[in-house]
Amino acid sequence: MQSSRRPISSLSRRAALKFLGAGVVVGACWSRSAAQGAGGLIKVGFPVPLSGPYGSEAADQVRCAQLAVEDFNKSGGLNGRMAELLVRDDKLNPAEAVTRTLELVEKERVDLIVGSLSGAIQLAVNETCKARGMTYNALGVSDRLNEASDFGPTTYHEGLAPYFSVGALGRYVFSKLGNRVAYLIADYEFGYEMRRAFQVVGERMGVQVVAEVKHPLGMQDFSSLFPRILSAKPDILCVLNFGRDQLNALKQASEFGLKDRMKILVGALSSNQRIAGGAEAYTDVVGASNYYWKAEEMFASSKAFNAAYAAKYKGGIPSDYGSYGYGGVRSMLELARKAGSVDPVALSAAVGSGFNFDLYKGPQMIRACDHQSVQAVFVLRSKGPSEMKSPNDAFEVLEVAPPDDTKLRSCAELGLKT
Repeated sequence: MQSSRRPISSLSRRAALKFLGAGVVVGACWSRSAAQGAGGLIKVGFPVPLSGPYGSEAADQVRCAQLAVEDFNKSGGLNGRMAELLVRDDKLNPAEAVTRTLELVEKERVDLIVGSLSGAIQLAVNETCKARGMTYNALGVSDRLNEASDFGPTTYHEGLAPYFSVGALGRYVFSKLGNRVAYLIADYEFGYEMRRAFQVVGERMGVQVVAEVKHPLGMQDFSSLFPRILSAKPDILCVLNFGRDQLNALKQASEFGLKDRMKILVGALSSNQRIAGGAEAYTDVVGASNYYWKAEEMFASSKAFNAAYAAKYKGGIPSDYGSYGYGGVRSMLELARKAGSVDPVALSAAVGSGFNFDLYKGPQMIRACDHQSVQAVFVLRSKGPSEMKSPNDAFEVLEVAPPDDTKLRSCAELGLKT
């Protein structure tokens, strides 16, 4: 059977020079592709933190990623080539993530890497992939990944950029709930990026920062931090953490009475933690999310995605962070279908000619300059127990900010050439 991959000579000269100029090991990629043989499986490596505080989110990412592979295969694959998902546990540890990525690239000979939920972890994975000319689509929330110092032509970003998602949240909330703001910040890359994004929108809207309190990853007891926040008398407390840290902080904030004195926001709202923590801890908390199952009332693709998930997983609903697994894998496979190849130069060339799609949450696109997925942001309020019509009726949709690349930092601001 003849290979579906196009030789490099058939790609645009500009695309090839872009890769070579960026120092990407193109030759290694093409020789690896040839070694895999024509018509073989398209192998998708999927390192995610199945161990640790983000484990529940990562587990649903695996479920959704497997569904993406099956949907792609049912639709014929890439000229008959089927896809396969290879999952690894990065344990929310940079060294472990690099080890598992190298295993996927060098031992399993994968064609694509998709995954990593943490901003710091995905930066390490991205460096590993860039050095080996391996296409990588990151699922974590990050602004830094798109900057010239970290971005490379094999880098893609399915996760939201805080500049856009937090910007949408801040524009909605700061105009309505007050301008004295305190921050509770996880002391690592995710927390810092969230804080920077809030700072940008806050400065534009006249926000006064009255307190900033940092905490280590995996903190169990937040009560010692609350007196400083209370003494600052904020109108709004922005909780900038994730996973079990978010759950613990909100449960204890509720018990400590913070909700009676201020509005609580979270930069990235996790439906898995909302389910684990219960309605009481999250009642009236407002946050930004990449997906909520009630998107099916707005988009046909969401209705189909929810139905497929329910059929495969015994009536369940996909979570927000789980859906990143679907979008991250499926969008790269569909891009490969458009390119007629999984080779990195061909993929980048296909983006450059315009790549718009609607796979699970309405219209999306991959921006050419930084390979950022431009997508809708859901601003949600967590419902109280008396408001819920069913266990899955967790959130009220306050606003859906549509995909808009003008709300992202420009390519020039990122230090990238167009």
